[in-house]
Amino acid sequence: MTTGQPGAARPVIAVRAGMAGLVLALLPTLALASEVRTSAGVMRIAPVVEELDEPWALAFLPGGEILVTERDGRLTRHPATGGAGAEVSGLPEVRTGGQGGLFDVLVPADFAAAGEILISYAAETGDGIGTTVAVARLDGTVLRDLRVLWQMRDGGSTTRHYGGRLAEGPDGAIYLTTGERGLGAPAQDAGSGIGAVIRIPREGGGGTVVSHGHRNPQGLAFDAGGQLWLSEHGARGGDEVNLIREGANYGWPEVSHGTNYDGTPFPGGATRADVEPPAHYWDPSIAPSGHMVLRGAGIPDWAGDHFVGSLKFDYIARLDPATWEEERIEAPETGRVRDIREGPDGAIWFLSVNDGVLYRMAPER
Repeated sequence: MTTGQPGAARPVIAVRAGMAGLVLALLPTLALASEVRTSAGVMRIAPVVEELDEPWALAFLPGGEILVTERDGRLTRHPATGGAGAEVSGLPEVRTGGQGGLFDVLVPADFAAAGEILISYAAETGDGIGTTVAVARLDGTVLRDLRVLWQMRDGGSTTRHYGGRLAEGPDGAIYLTTGERGLGAPAQDAGSGIGAVIRIPREGGGGTVVSHGHRNPQGLAFDAGGQLWLSEHGARGGDEVNLIREGANYGWPEVSHGTNYDGTPFPGGATRADVEPPAHYWDPSIAPSGHMVLRGAGIPDWAGDHFVGSLKFDYIARLDPATWEEERIEAPETGRVRDIREGPDGAIWFLSVNDGVLYRMAPER
């Protein structure tokens, strides 16, 4: 079942799509669009960038271009109208393998003046592999003057649970999720930087831990009021949406609404007085990835709602924060949704790992 606050079942609205053979006028090619019926009316889903290899994240540049990361260490720059893109050179050495690679890309609010972007990736740390954040100046299709802003200490040699999502805060700082690398216990060490949300100043000088006790956070987003939200993987059940509070412990690996993979419960059970409860959780797990709180200029009926991709069940979850009721937006294009963003045009843009495609979803006009 799908659940919200502990013990409170929430209804699910299932939405399925049929092919409509529609052409999205935005695109220069005759790409067929899918039609999906939703609570906000009929939406068109059309491909914009194709032939991507394990796409992980997207970001919008001023002027309408799009940056896309691929986990094998590729960053590409594309026109928003589709068509061929160009590979960006000058990336640092990225450690691929397992779940490691190039993760998120962030275009900060001052890009027009500073020309800088940020990336997160897995890198050698000297004593293992660690989640790393770097900033560089984007000069056309070349990254210049790259410097590391933050790197995980004592990341170990495992190749899983890196986290790696980035978000820019209202304070101008950069916020990063880190996974607990499959090690569990370090997430309960508030100073380790493992299984945590990290605040990183743009000027560098290290980062500070905002929250800890996370397993593998794959979504991070600020809402219009400046609140920070995170979505993360549990084990067998217990995937969570969390409102991030300064200094809070979110429980992993001692407290969870799920169970271990062998079916045994967690030592602290589902709740504990010193652990921040999730705003919403899933059981069974959906493997959430990407998190966006819609401003709603293009789809006002959904303003303020949360959107999270499902890597496991191939849908986009729309969550109403007033009730945490979930609407499942399912279409042939929503296979393993890795990232989801609101575009400057007010449309919803998302990456499908299954298809290797960046899609645009917008109301039928």
